[in-house]
Amino acid sequence: MRGIILACVATLLCAGSLNAADRLVSPNGISYFPEYMTWKLIAPSYREDKGHIRIITGNGIAVAALQAGKKPLPDGSVLAKVAWKAEKHPSFPVATVPGAFAQVEFMVKDSRKYKSTGGWGFARFVGNDLKPYGKDAGFVSECFGCHIPVAKNDYLFTKPVKTP
Repeated sequence: MRGIILACVATLLCAGSLNAADRLVSPNGISYFPEYMTWKLIAPSYREDKGHIRIITGNGIAVAALQAGKKPLPDGSVLAKVAWKAEKHPSFPVATVPGAFAQVEFMVKDSRKYKSTGGWGFARFVGNDLKPYGKDAGFVSECFGCHIPVAKNDYLFTKPVKTP
């Protein structure tokens, strides 16, 4: 009986470590947030140079701060930018619709940990296999470089969409 219990415990410990190893993590240590599509929509966007239709979602901390007009966003805020290739609707060619999934990017606010990048950590997961982007943690200089022009807006391009 004791041997069976030890075998069960060993199996559970191995299964737990396999799950931890299977988690998606960017080269700078930011984990993939699988719940990002359940977060509130902040705004849509379109990026002409990439041909991407995008939506930006935010976790509860980020959404509450944006709705209250708080800048900079507080630590714990997380934004997701989800991108699809833009394509013409086959039955209505004047309409542009999302096609193939391209990537999801995350911005994670931690003013101490990411002090050198305006308080934001960056991660990108590309394609249907969600391959972490970047060869090493230095990829963030590419991300941060694009956000420098909006430094006065807490390095955010996105503003919450307004509706009546």
